[in-house]
Amino acid sequence: MISRRNFLTTVAVGTVSAAALAACGQSPSQQGSAQNPVTLNYTWWGNDDRAERTRKAIDLFQSKNPDIKINGNFTDFAGYWQKRATEAAGGGLPDVMQWDLSYLRDYAQRNQLLDLGTVKINLDGFDKTLLPSGQVRGKTYGIPTSTNAFAVYYDPAKLKEIGVAEPTGKWSYAEYKKWLGDVGAKSGGKYFGGADFTGVWWQFNIWLRQKNIQAFTDEGKLGFSKDNLKEWWSLASDLRGTPAIIPPDRATQLKPKSAFGANAAASESTWDNFMAAYLKDSGAKELKLVPVPSDDQGNLGLFLKPSMLMVASAKTKYKEAAARFIDFMVNDPEVGNIFKTSRGVPASKTQREGTTFEGADKAVVDYEKSIEKYLKDAPQPPIVGFGTLEAAFLRTSEDLNYGKLTIDGAVDQWFKEAEDVIKQNA
Repeated sequence: MISRRNFLTTVAVGTVSAAALAACGQSPSQQGSAQNPVTLNYTWWGNDDRAERTRKAIDLFQSKNPDIKINGNFTDFAGYWQKRATEAAGGGLPDVMQWDLSYLRDYAQRNQLLDLGTVKINLDGFDKTLLPSGQVRGKTYGIPTSTNAFAVYYDPAKLKEIGVAEPTGKWSYAEYKKWLGDVGAKSGGKYFGGADFTGVWWQFNIWLRQKNIQAFTDEGKLGFSKDNLKEWWSLASDLRGTPAIIPPDRATQLKPKSAFGANAAASESTWDNFMAAYLKDSGAKELKLVPVPSDDQGNLGLFLKPSMLMVASAKTKYKEAAARFIDFMVNDPEVGNIFKTSRGVPASKTQREGTTFEGADKAVVDYEKSIEKYLKDAPQPPIVGFGTLEAAFLRTSEDLNYGKLTIDGAVDQWFKEAEDVIKQNA
């Protein structure tokens, strides 16, 4: 597996002769020079750590490509998609964008993303089983920067402080819940066990996979029932309102940090590429990763997901320049050393083999190695409108925690939203 998958920076970046560009098929309007570079708008989401690493990568691109200028900006994940939706409605998406699998089908099927098969990007170093995650209807719209897998993060220092044993990762949901409760109880109110894991769509998806249930059918319909979702949200019913999981109002107060990053919780269930951000946010000396719980230890439901992809706007005036920037960001070994595992484990073999993994980065790589035997095929890009459903999933779960909804009411409300989204996008 390892052998396969607000802040504003504006910097100048590229160098290739006009003749070389013309040889690649660029039209005169797309040619730039060090004296008169073309300008690409590039946007991404993340925290200050990712912004700093991205700035360094853009600076590196600048030193090698002075004929291209990059205008870069970023925001948080939620705000990022609101901006993209507004831009798409006005026909003005940025030239190059960091992208999430959840939104790939939405924008690709609406012809808002560039078919990257029409431009030159080196894909030789990518595992062929990973590339379909960036494809929709046989065309490539996204190139994975890296891969990640779901995990439970925990802070060993906090556990030692309160006298709770470190988890081995071989646990059932009952054992996981007991552990969360022990952390909250034994900390005397200093730390919650974690956040409500049932509010995370991707952990629900993994739980379904543990039961051999598809989240979505090949026809773009829901592959699970109301009873499945009721069972899932019921898993945390005895934890809500206890020190086992942080209440939503407290979590909101801590934003933009997570409860784990803000040292309000001793654990977090999420993607393994958050290591660098969590270390920076929390100031912890060490964080560890173990697999999510499963009631069937032979089936953990885990898979490798592109942690993010690089895409371009279908309306960019500078397709070849955009392709050159994307190729650089996903393949250049020096870029790999800048990001390490902060974007996930590099997807390109060229970038992966040119990167030195030590300390926390090695911990992420080692985690993905440790779960290799449990990994199954990653799901295809989710249905159109999935981003809306994922956000609604979290929002509905928060209403459960607030006591605004019963479990039955939450299930009915989410299913109605899901069915409406599916109908609108059929």
